Amino acid sequence: MTALIQLYNSAFGRFGSDAVVTTLARAVFLAVLAVYYLNAAGMKTEGGFFTPSAGGFAQIFPMAADAALYDVGQMTAFQRLVVIAGMLAEYILPVLLVLGLFTRAAALGAIGLVAVQTLVDVTGHGAPLGNWFDTSIGLLDERTMWVFLLLVLVLRGAGPMSVDRALKIT
Repeated sequence: MTALIQLYNSAFGRFGSDAVVTTLARAVFLAVLAVYYLNAAGMKTEGGFFTPSAGGFAQIFPMAADAALYDVGQMTAFQRLVVIAGMLAEYILPVLLVLGLFTRAAALGAIGLVAVQTLVDVTGHGAPLGNWFDTSIGLLDERTMWVFLLLVLVLRGAGPMSVDRALKIT
């Protein structure tokens, strides 16, 4: 173990531990969640950037979409606004996080997005929340890891290889 710690210190010690952790957090976000959110955003619109799709309606308001037979013409103004806001968040937040621009605010927004997504999954889609410390990976376990990753960026910022650093935004 000592040799491993010495190897780490010799390779990354000059950068500081926060620099390595924050850069890796953004790289892990890119590898694990960025494409997921960009694909989810793409499913929420059709025919135009601000034209909600039946898929977006069903993702965010599953019971209302089912009752309306997935006819987006029956969406309320509020439902349209929420679907468009969700789509914008799923496009904008991952790009900001990967670039390291307004990272703390973007990570906090992404945590809010995870909370709303989880609420909709549990209440609207009937997904089981699951339990911590059991033998299966459930929604609670998965989303906790996502939030922990994002909390690193909220608490520590984007790191040295970021637009935030270049613009001296903390």
